[in-house]
Amino acid sequence: MTGQIVLVVVVLVATNVWVHVGPRRSHVWTGPLAGLALLVLGRLAGLSWAQLGLAPASLPVGIAVGLAGAALIAAAVAVAASLPRTRGAFLDTRYDLALPAALRTALVTIPLATVVAEECAFRGVIWGLVDRDVGGTAATVASSLLFGVWHVLPALDLARTSTAVRGPGSGSRRRTGLAVLGTVVGTALAGVVLAELRRRTGSLAAPFLVHWAANASGVIASSLVWARRRASEGVTRAG
Repeated sequence: MTGQIVLVVVVLVATNVWVHVGPRRSHVWTGPLAGLALLVLGRLAGLSWAQLGLAPASLPVGIAVGLAGAALIAAAVAVAASLPRTRGAFLDTRYDLALPAALRTALVTIPLATVVAEECAFRGVIWGLVDRDVGGTAATVASSLLFGVWHVLPALDLARTSTAVRGPGSGSRRRTGLAVLGTVVGTALAGVVLAELRRRTGSLAAPFLVHWAANASGVIASSLVWARRRASEGVTRAG
C-alpha cells in the first residue's frame, strides 16, 4: 500500500510542477489527465469503482449532499465577505480580477486544474487504499494529513499574495510560518470533513462539490471585495 500511495503523490507532484512551469492554457487539461492517471493507478491496485467513490449507485446521494454543502459554504463566504471585520481576509492579489475573469477561474480553472486531481488522489485512491487495508477511520486520518501537508506550497503563495497575511511591508518569517501552519492545519481539518462526506455518501461527488464551492466562492468573493475597495478609493480597474 505504501508504494502505491507514493505513486499517487508522485503523480500529484508532477501535476503541480507542470501547472507552475507549463503554459497557462494547458492547466484546464492537466487536472483531468492527472485524475485519469490516478484512477488508472487505483484500478491497477485492485480498487473497485465503489472503493474509488465512483459507483453509479452512490452518485445521486453524493450530488444531493454535495450541493447542500456547497450552498452552505457559499452562504458563509458571502456573509464573511460582507462583514467589515472579516472582509480583509479576501484581499488576495492573485484574485484581484475583473468579475468575468474571476468567474472563469472559479467555474472552469479551479474544478479542472485543481479539484478533480486532488479529489481523485486524496478522497479517491488514497482513501480507498487505506480503507481497504486498514479501515475507514485510518483512511480519513491518513488522507487528511496528506491533504494538509500538500498545501504547504499554496500556503507560501498565500503568505506572499494575501494582504491580510503579509501585513505592511514585505511581511516576516513569523507571519509566513504562521500562515503555513494555519493553512496546513486548516486544510487537514477540511480534509477530515471531505473524507467523511466521501465515506458517508460512498461518492466522490460530495467532496468534489464542496471542495469546488469552497475554492470558487473564495475567488469570486475576493474579486468583489477588491472591486469594492477600489470603488471606495475611486480607482477603476481596467478589464
